[in-house]
Amino acid sequence: MSTLTELRRRAAELLPELAAGAGQRELARELPRGEIRALAAAGLLTFRIPASYGGGGSSVAEVFDFLISLAAADLDESGRFASVRAAAGDPKGDVQAVIRLGATAEYVVGSVHAVTEEGHLVIASASGSQLAPYASGARKVVWVAGAQKVVPDLETALRRVRSYSLPREHRRLQEFGQSSFIGKILIVEREALPERATVVLVREPIGF
Repeated sequence: MSTLTELRRRAAELLPELAAGAGQRELARELPRGEIRALAAAGLLTFRIPASYGGGGSSVAEVFDFLISLAAADLDESGRFASVRAAAGDPKGDVQAVIRLGATAEYVVGSVHAVTEEGHLVIASASGSQLAPYASGARKVVWVAGAQKVVPDLETALRRVRSYSLPREHRRLQEFGQSSFIGKILIVEREALPERATVVLVREPIGF
């Protein structure tokens, strides 16, 4: 049986190995077959399997967290993509420079705080760092949201942001000695370029 803590430890050991060969694989146009077999052998494809069946019993959010780390290890080091994450460096440095860099991404995957039945998307942010590429900066945007974020109308969506999303985000950040607030809110009503944005609704609670 693999606990979630054990799976995270194995991931921390194997992901650097995956990253180390990313550039060479990209040049040779090779798929990471051996690396994926190593991840499977380490049990890292069992994050979502219930603990009672020998898996990690992790949440959907934790699985996405691992997948983001996996993608970063492979893509950031491949040399083929201009990764914003890799170029951002230490966020403790020039915060404004990091925010500007984030606004230049061509492809963005993120989430929203509410989706109305009429099709509005509502995203709140303290700094607004993700809003520029969401609104128009990125060439392609994909929003992944849990179905629990669907609400009847815009009024309910804004109320959800303040009364549900913000308090939970604030509590999450308190674990790191930080706090949160609503600095800016983006409301997306429609896209001028229909192929630019995609919304993926997942039939499980994801995020706040």
